[in-house]
Amino acid sequence: MPATSTPSAKRIAAASTKAAKADRNQLTPKDWIRAATELLIHRSIDAVRVDVLAKILEVTRGSFYWHFADRDDLLKQVLLDWQEQQTEQIIARYRKQGVQSAELIKELVALPFHGRAAMKGASVELAIRAWARRDEMARRVVDAVDAKRLAYLEECFSNLGFVLPDAKARAFLLYCYMQSESLFRNQGSTDEKTQRREFVARTLLD
Repeated sequence: MPATSTPSAKRIAAASTKAAKADRNQLTPKDWIRAATELLIHRSIDAVRVDVLAKILEVTRGSFYWHFADRDDLLKQVLLDWQEQQTEQIIARYRKQGVQSAELIKELVALPFHGRAAMKGASVELAIRAWARRDEMARRVVDAVDAKRLAYLEECFSNLGFVLPDAKARAFLLYCYMQSESLFRNQGSTDEKTQRREFVARTLLD
């Protein structure tokens, strides 16, 4: 016999629909991306799963699918969010400010030391680069980010009058230095870090 819809079944269905709508309305894609990024930092890419995120966010698994097609869609959005925040927005902000290239180089040399924001950015970056060593999608985004950042640094050095080969070499040295300070953040006292930073700036601008 075909199943009939009882009042009790209707109430359960209505409650489920209401709960799903509440989950959808309370959370945004950004909330899921932020939670996924935190899991990536503190555990690994393997830990970034829909069921784990739903438990952390205290919502149903079904609410996830209001915002993302599947887990791969979420992971792609995590990468694009990192690319936008840590590359596109930063470059756009510097362009808008119109800072002179020499001062900009000095500011970029100091960027790894910008307190908690720098530490958080470095943690995200390290986690994504670890992910990129084993995943093609992540590797493509990391390669694109590196290329965009290097091109911008080359532009800064070119604006200072360095010929293209020298601009490229100095851009690469600056980028490697910035990445290294993030990796070795506990090496040296505050004074030593300041001296190191000033030495790098002088060397690059000489």
